[in-house]
Amino acid sequence: MKLSTHSGFAVPHQWGIPDHSTQVADLLEVSTFNLRGKRIDFPCRLHIGQPTQYDPRAIHKRNFRSNTLAFANRKDEAERGSSNTCSDHVLPLECNGSSNHPDVEVDVSLTQSQPDISGSAEYLANEGSLLDKLKAVHLHVLASEQWNASRLKLSHRNYFMSATNLIHHLALKCLDVKQLKEDLSSTGLLNLEIINSNVLASLSAAIQLVENLNLNLRTTKENIRTEICSHGSSGELKTGIFTINATRQKASSNRELLLGSFRDGRTTHIMVTVGQEAVENESHITNLLKAGTSIIRINCAHGNPTVWSEIIRRVKTSSQMLEMPCRILMDLAGPKLRTGHLKSGPCVMKLSPKRDAAGNVILPAQIWLSSKGVSPPAHFSPDGMLFIDNQENLAKLEIGDTVRFHDARGKKRRLKISKKFHVFTSTGYVVECDMTAYVQSGTEMYIKRKKGNFLVGRVVDVPAKEPFVRLRVGDLLTITRDSTSTQEESFMLTSGAPKVTCPSGYLFDSVKPGESIAFDDGKIWGIIQGTSISEIIVSITHAGPRGTKLGSEKSLNIPDSNIRFQGLTSKDLVDLEFVASHADMVGISFVRDVCDIVLLQQELEKRRLNKLGIVLKIETRSGFEKLPQMLLEAMKSPNPLGVMIARGDLAVECGWEKLADIQEEILSICTAAHVPVIWATQVLESLVKSGVPTRAEITDVASGRR
Repeated sequence: MKLSTHSGFAVPHQWGIPDHSTQVADLLEVSTFNLRGKRIDFPCRLHIGQPTQYDPRAIHKRNFRSNTLAFANRKDEAERGSSNTCSDHVLPLECNGSSNHPDVEVDVSLTQSQPDISGSAEYLANEGSLLDKLKAVHLHVLASEQWNASRLKLSHRNYFMSATNLIHHLALKCLDVKQLKEDLSSTGLLNLEIINSNVLASLSAAIQLVENLNLNLRTTKENIRTEICSHGSSGELKTGIFTINATRQKASSNRELLLGSFRDGRTTHIMVTVGQEAVENESHITNLLKAGTSIIRINCAHGNPTVWSEIIRRVKTSSQMLEMPCRILMDLAGPKLRTGHLKSGPCVMKLSPKRDAAGNVILPAQIWLSSKGVSPPAHFSPDGMLFIDNQENLAKLEIGDTVRFHDARGKKRRLKISKKFHVFTSTGYVVECDMTAYVQSGTEMYIKRKKGNFLVGRVVDVPAKEPFVRLRVGDLLTITRDSTSTQEESFMLTSGAPKVTCPSGYLFDSVKPGESIAFDDGKIWGIIQGTSISEIIVSITHAGPRGTKLGSEKSLNIPDSNIRFQGLTSKDLVDLEFVASHADMVGISFVRDVCDIVLLQQELEKRRLNKLGIVLKIETRSGFEKLPQMLLEAMKSPNPLGVMIARGDLAVECGWEKLADIQEEILSICTAAHVPVIWATQVLESLVKSGVPTRAEITDVASGRR
């Protein structure tokens, strides 16, 4: 499929911030000269000449880094390189005032404290140009909007304000305003760190506050913003819609359109991923909703439409019964590399009592015994669950009875009934096992009576042991294209090495020896030693002290390799049909650039899905670096829009040591774009597994309330 060139936005190259003691006519001449110099008609190749430079007295060293940015045709990529050529990037995220890139140096600093605000204002007035600098930044933000007027006109009316504020935010980040931040903070006027969602309104309010303090500074005769708007800014800007209240309402509206209203006075939504376990347990979904879940996520990489349909049916039924609204997010699998299916292990469950160091039993194993589909009470966490095929006989058991059986090894074992529960029309029991036993499907459970043994029933649906290979540092691992690969096709040195499969041809066509490879969200790392058409040999360099398990459908990441995936796979297109008719939101996995967004929009337009929520999953370096462009492209459609920070893959792709900064950067950009953000991967994982959250999880969730 051939895609047209995509539009982007630009900010002036080496823009000079003028001194506001200069006449207004001169200031307007600067901005209008640049704005008239080259209109941005997309698609295009943009060449921008050097604008007129001024000699401001308030700001020194004001030559900005090269920020001439737009889009080019793919065939022109090789021609890039000069600052005058269109590039593939909307804005380099490293151009950040907080990242030690001094683009503008402000010359005013406070060297003494003042007893009151009037004293501070007088000091600033005597010292120099706080007002001038605020107006210069204000002018720069407005000018960036002018430069991107054509880009903004393509935004859907629902997102016009958000797209414009995003450009204001990115323009502000291109300046080094560290000293200005300190000056404003010291006077208590404005915190530039928290104005992402209402940049222009906040700057205007700060300017008004400084002017109201009667700072004895030179002022211009006319309002700069009004003049700039009269030279081509959108009509909506003149109406003053960019107020702080308006931008806050827009952010709240965008969030509510995508995620729904908050429940029970909460300030966040809780999203829980469910799968096959929700089908096997009747009360699972109900318990989740009662615990506060407001969004159920289904990963299309696992399961099938039959399982998904049953999950969604139960969610809607429970939601209506409890009168608790709950939305459905379905993630398309995307072009993710995963290990293939390993051969399943035996269907045997091990029941193990807890023992002390000498091997003495200190606590028997507690097992839930019931008919199929009956779940234990929410407060009880069993060591295992056994299901019996005869509910009628099972209901005849009483507390104190002893259920006997022969385990998989032929050993005689017994279960003592300690508690009995009535669950709807069924009955369930808590039974205790004081000896290690291995139970498999078909095992007969019976009770001794005076007239002989009484058959309670047979055990059914014992799950298969999770298949895995255990890898240690120094091990060799063979990745084969499919499970039919023969030993003759393998390297000689792979004899005896564990094997996993990967069905994706992208992996075998792109990787090279010497590149790093990670498994299962970075739990295991290795170096590629050799490749062939059908195999990859990996030497394991990082694993747990006792080895780490690698199972089926676990992630594969090759951060050093330049693998080019298609945006939506054939499976994604098939799954999209199901998602469109069953879900409220669709998650787009592994988005990398604007091409992926355009392809998605085309597919949504074909199906007339302009109300389906879109969640862009950021889990690659490219997706992070090109997030602003992708948001602006997505804003051309009316679909509710959100972003998910998939921290598992993102940490592997970009390095765990950078994850915190990357997360903050994504939050900053999305706040400016009025786009809700979902944090994913290891949120309260320890709480779920052990019942006690880590300290990091507590602070993580607290930060998530933003």
